Amino acid sequence: MTLAPAAVPATAAVLVTGATGTTGSRTVAGLVAAGHRVKAAGRRATPLPGAEPVRFDWYDPTTFDDALADCDRLYLAPPVGEPEPAPVMLPFLRRARAAGVRRAVLLSSSAVPKGGPAVGAVHEALPGLFDEWAVLRPSWFMQNFTGAHPHARSIREEGVVRTATGSGRVGFVDAEDIAAVAVHALTDAQAPDRELVLTGPEALRYDDIARITAEVLGRPVVHRHLTPLELTAVLGTGMPGRFAALLADLDRAIAEGAEDRTTDTVLRVTGRPPHDFRAVAERELAHHGG
Repeated sequence: MTLAPAAVPATAAVLVTGATGTTGSRTVAGLVAAGHRVKAAGRRATPLPGAEPVRFDWYDPTTFDDALADCDRLYLAPPVGEPEPAPVMLPFLRRARAAGVRRAVLLSSSAVPKGGPAVGAVHEALPGLFDEWAVLRPSWFMQNFTGAHPHARSIREEGVVRTATGSGRVGFVDAEDIAAVAVHALTDAQAPDRELVLTGPEALRYDDIARITAEVLGRPVVHRHLTPLELTAVLGTGMPGRFAALLADLDRAIAEGAEDRTTDTVLRVTGRPPHDFRAVAERELAHHGG
């Protein structure tokens, strides 16, 4: 069952951090389509249709006040590539609370529990900072295979996806579904006030992803099985070593079954079922030219 959208005051805005990112851009679009005033925050204050661009940098406190002006709700996408986001994010969140923000929706991960590593510490702090809140814990994004992610690039350029997940399964989720849940969490009359684990309709192996992607593209795509150490070395050529090791460890957890689950959260919150991977691949691989 879904809740009716709240009557957000006309002067109040929803601040979306990471507004040009995978979930942020879709959340902006969903909020605008629903008639809400949106401030799209990013380091370059990039204009997005229907939204007010505003410069915001997690690492630059001088950008905080302008971003928060006239806002009463926040969508929080953690800083990209930051292995310890809590010391970076919490000063801004305290400023937001003092500025009158009453609801915050945090993007976390199904792989990161409350109080766990990375954004898990922010998850733990959020209920004590805001009267209304939600933590979105999506599984791995389907867009990892269709957009700008290293998996998508290696599929396009080499016909290969490399992981240390073995035969482990993942309930991959569409970023469109994550954004749809985010819009409800930000605007429904009653805030969730809890964590929401988001998945697609089925748990798939990376072997399944390679097979479906190959069928959609009409050319071979294979899943190359690596050890966690091998994957750390591969990832370490394009990101900090500590972050590469963290990602490789998450793959190890997948191999051990940590992500082999599905939930009905998308259906319960939005009133419609989540998209399956084949539908997303057919929709987006054509858009990105395969």
